[in-house]
Amino acid sequence: MDEGENYAVKDLSLAGQGFLNIEYAESQMAALMKVKARFEREKPLKGLRIGMALHPSKETAVLVRTLAAGGAEVALCACNPLSTQDDVVAALSKEGVSVWAYKGESKEDYYKFLRKVIETKPHITIDDGCDLVSEIHRNYPQLIKDLIGGCEETTTGIIRLRAMEKDGALKYPIIAVNDNKTKHLFDNFYGTGQSTIDGILRATNILFAGKTVVVCGYGDCGKGVAMRAKGLGADVIVTEVNAFRALQAKYDGYRVMPIEDASREGDIFITVTGDKSVIRPAHMERMKDGAMLFNSGHFDAEIDIKGLNAIATKVRRIRPYLDEYTLKSGRKLYVGGEGRLINLVAAEGHPSAVMSTSFCGQSLAVEFLVKNRGRLKAGVITLPEQLDDEIAALQLEALGIFIDTLTEEQKKYLSEWQEGT
Repeated sequence: MDEGENYAVKDLSLAGQGFLNIEYAESQMAALMKVKARFEREKPLKGLRIGMALHPSKETAVLVRTLAAGGAEVALCACNPLSTQDDVVAALSKEGVSVWAYKGESKEDYYKFLRKVIETKPHITIDDGCDLVSEIHRNYPQLIKDLIGGCEETTTGIIRLRAMEKDGALKYPIIAVNDNKTKHLFDNFYGTGQSTIDGILRATNILFAGKTVVVCGYGDCGKGVAMRAKGLGADVIVTEVNAFRALQAKYDGYRVMPIEDASREGDIFITVTGDKSVIRPAHMERMKDGAMLFNSGHFDAEIDIKGLNAIATKVRRIRPYLDEYTLKSGRKLYVGGEGRLINLVAAEGHPSAVMSTSFCGQSLAVEFLVKNRGRLKAGVITLPEQLDDEIAALQLEALGIFIDTLTEEQKKYLSEWQEGT
């Protein structure tokens, strides 16, 4: 590992490829580049320190550059031990960004790097999964008085933040960027759907056509995964605990059943729930010989890997990020990416184009926090709808798409109640 005063990365010699990958991502993220150009002119973040715990990908690098263009000093670490793109963080360190991350981090290094970011005394936090925020609250409460606010990227993080808010534990305002329509209805749906399949294919080269794919969870991510699996010719089963989402899955044309029943039928299992112990040893004991298990939820808690190790007689790695478990019965199960985010462990995460709208949301959320400094209460906050619409408009412009505008008569009709049949 190469280390300096403000960085720790796997190999600085990878920076050349990192610069090329970041440049390529920028070419796919036109909406975010428009935000960056405005930030360069206006410097809305001048003098601020921003601490980030995100997946250190080429797309995240473009976000870092955007915030830096606005005048901010940015410090970055990973929000997952296996999601770092080592060439990208090497390039960022060459640009003078404070960055501590490498792919395959130990738990010790993971938390050490979180603390490195926290010790830069950020004014604003950007988190993916809430580990940065929770670490500040647990061990650095003295920094909270100087925090303007934070932004949270993912569903799992929002779940944790709302639990903190309910307990009265959340002490500064956090914008739920994941609640933006231009985030969860695009990044989660289109991004997770495509990148999850991409990660599974890179890890296994398996044929989806004719397979039975069990998707655990039918939120925005699960919907995207199910749609892509079906498009590849799979028979899709959905498992859910939410009646409304289960009904949606049924009406979308999928079979719906409990995981206990699905465990006997599935060839490929994909968890996207944000919860823990979704697939447990009791389910694994029912699975077919050769069944494959993958996770695209944020944490590695959805598949009970510890429980699987307890019932296995032999474990071996047969491909990068694919482990074979032999059970006492002689049957074999395969786990991708050590039960972590398969789309980032075995692939590159979401395509740059879909991350453009997500990171427009992060950038504008940071600007919103600065503009409203001192006026926001501690708690989870949703961005105003007009900012979401602004992001959508930027992306439409980037795609060269034009839409209609309301006439004055139409505006008047929509604002009044008197005119009827």
